[in-house]
Amino acid sequence: MSITIKSAADAEGMRVAGRLASEVLDMLTAHVKPGITTDDLDRLAHRHIVEVQGAVPAPLNYAPPGYTPYPKSICTSINHQVCHGIPNDRPLKNGDIVNIDVTVIKDGWHGDTSRMYVVGEGSIAAKRLCQLTYEAMWRGIAKVRPGVRLGDIGHAIQTFTERQGYSVVREFCGHGIGRKFHEEPQVLHYGRPGTLEELVPGMVFTIEPMVNAGRREIKELGDGWTIVTKDRSLSAQWEHTVLVTESGYEVLTVSAGSPPPPELQAA
Repeated sequence: MSITIKSAADAEGMRVAGRLASEVLDMLTAHVKPGITTDDLDRLAHRHIVEVQGAVPAPLNYAPPGYTPYPKSICTSINHQVCHGIPNDRPLKNGDIVNIDVTVIKDGWHGDTSRMYVVGEGSIAAKRLCQLTYEAMWRGIAKVRPGVRLGDIGHAIQTFTERQGYSVVREFCGHGIGRKFHEEPQVLHYGRPGTLEELVPGMVFTIEPMVNAGRREIKELGDGWTIVTKDRSLSAQWEHTVLVTESGYEVLTVSAGSPPPPELQAA
């Protein structure tokens, strides 16, 4: 499958979808507190996407080959859950960390982003994992420009993460996105500089590292979707959708409530 290159008009459609996805997270932020369930968050998100934004929640009934249809409108991955956690009726507790992953479809274009939330008062270790995972994502984004290769992005994320004593999940990766939820290329969060596809203007893909406080090994739960760390260590993930421009990059999944980029010191 070839990589689709987006035109200026395509990019504008992606920009709208990306902003809407980020605005769902803005809306949810005030609700992420002890006692709320991830089912509650899913209902709030679904209503906002459908009724306020006039968009479609991409995860709902999404069924790639070999999977049962995903039953909810967002993914909520708590503590040692790495990704694709299914919202349920378990109340969030003080000190939990949770990733909320939102993808909306607007006018045929997909916007895909996720953020970490610390519920109530989190531990120093949990906050550090969330912050350093955010920085790892941005170190990958900062590499994006024409002529760079995908291996350069993965290398930047991996080397920074492992220097902090954390590990990068390898079985899941970022992906091209556009009129389809998942397109080429695959964007690995580890790798060697100068390898894999060369970036050219008009490419759009996600960068979404999953970082474990312990070992990188994972396993799938019996629901067929939820991925957890094998050693039950905490896991964090952040995600942005990025456009390769003529001179660098544009992050498409930003809104008024987006956390600002971190100050990147030499790794």
